[in-house]
Amino acid sequence: MDAASAGAHDENMTALAVILLVVGIVLLLLGVFIEAAKFLLWIGLVIIIIAVIAWLMRFIRRQT
Repeated sequence: MDAASAGAHDENMTALAVILLVVGIVLLLLGVFIEAAKFLLWIGLVIIIIAVIAWLMRFIRRQT
């Protein structure tokens, strides 16, 4: 292997390393956001349940 092909090989390996690093960071952030979305989904469900209970209490009080 001559110097030119060795340099090209090093550039390819560097580019591959950078691409793998970017993909790894994106996947890491995606995992964090999905966990955050799951947490917010549960918070949203709790708020909806509280809202339904409040609406039912208001509806029942209005009937009496």
